[in-house]
This record gives sequence, structure tokens and C-alpha cells, in this order.
Amino acid sequence: MPSQIRLFPLNTVLFPGAALHLHVFEPRYKQMIAECLDEGQAFGVCLIREGNEAGDPLVDPHEIGTTAEIDDVTTLPFGRYYVSTVGKRRFKIHGIVKREPYLVCDVEYLDDEAPDDAMQLSSVIEPLRAAFAEYAQLLVEYSGKKMSSELPEDPVEASFAIGGALQVADMIKQRLLETAETERRLRIELEFLRRLLPQLRSLLERKEPQRSAKPAGPLGGEARSHQEQHFGKFFSLN
Repeated sequence: MPSQIRLFPLNTVLFPGAALHLHVFEPRYKQMIAECLDEGQAFGVCLIREGNEAGDPLVDPHEIGTTAEIDDVTTLPFGRYYVSTVGKRRFKIHGIVKREPYLVCDVEYLDDEAPDDAMQLSSVIEPLRAAFAEYAQLLVEYSGKKMSSELPEDPVEASFAIGGALQVADMIKQRLLETAETERRLRIELEFLRRLLPQLRSLLERKEPQRSAKPAGPLGGEARSHQEQHFGKFFSLN
């Protein structure tokens, strides 16, 4: 049965198990967070399809999102909040109930479809763990920031952890979130890692002479725009 949920549209994709930190300052979302805290409820996070992140009552969110459970909150001056949340459950929007003072939607909660063949799933997850461990190590070397290469034992949780960690365009992350089967999501992520690892190795080799001169910039930018133009072919695996 559909449930109603408050919605916070953002220019980001939240995966189950991922942390999301928000500085809440707009009146409508200050009200929303206050009500969620009073009622002990989570809110939904969806990537914006069209519109602005703040102050746009006509914002159009993608249909698939994730609930954000409030883990910690710091009250700031002028009614603002600093909120730490954790992604919990995927959902699909069936309709927008109201837009003021914030979006409220009818949603259906989603579960991953169980894999047909556990042995076949194992044949994907093992090389994926190895590829992700190298990917995480190279990212640490590139950025200098700490990043864990440990993945959950549960394949579903592992697929979401990889989706959140991949340095790819938000539209690609959205397609991963929308993928209903764990095995398919894992296969897509393995294909991405196999494409990204040579690029990252090459990038590190080129950056090596410059390391002592200045820190490397963040991954993304034009590369992510290029990914958005071509993400479709990455989701046509058979």
C-alpha cells in the first residue's frame, strides 16, 4: 500500500546506507525537519530532474529516491539545522499530494529482486570487491582523502555502497539506484570500474610530476558531463 512521505529534492543521489549531511536554512525545510523530529519520521530524498534545489515549489524530482533517517541534529541560530542522516529504503513516487509548504508524495517502498543463482552472484561479487579495493586505493592516492575500501558482506548493501562511492555523474548514480536487481546493479558497477581504473591509473601517472607543486583537484567537472552523454550504453548489459 502507498505511504505518504515528506520529500526533500536535492542535486544529489542518496543510496541506502550512505550518510547525508544537510545545512537546513530555507523556511519550508526548517519546518519539514522540525515536524520530522517531532514525529520521529524520516523524509525522502530524490534527485532533481528539473527545477531549483531551494525555493522552487514546481521542482520536478525523479521517481525513485531513498528515505533519509535523521541520525543527529544540531540546532543553529535563526531556526536553522545541521542534520546528519542515513539512507534507508528505496521508494517510488506514485503522485505528489501537495507542494506547499514542501512536497508530500504518495510512495511505494521498493526491495531488490532476489538473485536466481547464488553461485552466479558470487562470480560477480568477488572480482567486484577486488576492483573496488584498487579503485578506492587509487582515489586516496589521487585526492589525499581517506576512503574505506571495505564493503558490506551482504551483496545488496555492497551494491549500494559502491554506487555511492563511484565518482560518476549523478544521472548514472540515479540509474544505479533505479536498477531493481542486485546482480544487474553489481554487473553494471563492475563494468564501470573496469572502465574507470585505467583512466584513474593514467591520471595518477600524469599527476605524479605535479604532486610536489600543488594538490590534485577533485574528480568530476567535464568528465562527469561526458559521462552523462554516454551513460545509456553502460546500462545495456545483457
